Amino acid sequence: MILDQHKNTAIITQEKATIVELVKKIQALYPKFKTNNIIVCLTTLSKISLSEIVEFLELSNTHRASKLSFVIVSDKVDLDEMPDEIVVVPTIQEAYDIIEMEDMERDLGF
Repeated sequence: MILDQHKNTAIITQEKATIVELVKKIQALYPKFKTNNIIVCLTTLSKISLSEIVEFLELSNTHRASKLSFVIVSDKVDLDEMPDEIVVVPTIQEAYDIIEMEDMERDLGF
C-alpha cells in the first residue's frame, strides 16, 4: 500500500495485497486520514469483482457520513454493476473531478 497526500486528499494505491487485506489496512490507519477526502487507486490490480468492491462499502459509508468524499479508481470493473453507494471511476482525474463536484455540493448545502 502506497499512501500519498495531495492537498486535502489522501491517495491510497494498492499494488500487491488482496482487497480484503487493503480494506483492513485502511481501517487500521483510518485515524491518519479521516479528515481528508480519500481516493483508493486499484489500477495496478487485475480484474476486480463486484464482491471485492463491496468490501469497501462500510468504509465508504462511514467516510461519506463525515461529509468527505471516498472514491475508488479502477478501469477493470464493470461500472454498470457497481452499487450507487460506492463511487467508482476509471481514472484518477475523474476521481478528482468527483471530489470537486461533491465539495461544491457540500458548500451549497446539498
